[in-house]
Amino acid sequence: MKHIQYNKLVRDRIPEIIESSGKTCTVEILSDEDYLRMVDAKLDEELAEYHKDQNIEELADLLEVIYAATKARGYSLEQLETVRAEKAAKRGAFDKKIILKEVIED
Repeated sequence: MKHIQYNKLVRDRIPEIIESSGKTCTVEILSDEDYLRMVDAKLDEELAEYHKDQNIEELADLLEVIYAATKARGYSLEQLETVRAEKAAKRGAFDKKIILKEVIED
């Protein structure tokens, strides 16, 4: 019998998907503190996967984990979008592809 250790945060339906394929799995429900730690680690994982593959699926995964981190830290998705929009209005977005090369002070 082959055992593969993962110990990583997965989407809610992954255990169901694994079991429907005829395999069994062991899961644990995390405490809030451990969940925050694992969500942060998942952000790093998904960002690395996006850097590697640079496709829309990895962007969607990254966004899903950002949503999870938002809710886990006690914010709503509406608050996240409001803050994002306010920052975009005040400081701009990244649409103009500007790179800051240098600032000269007197």
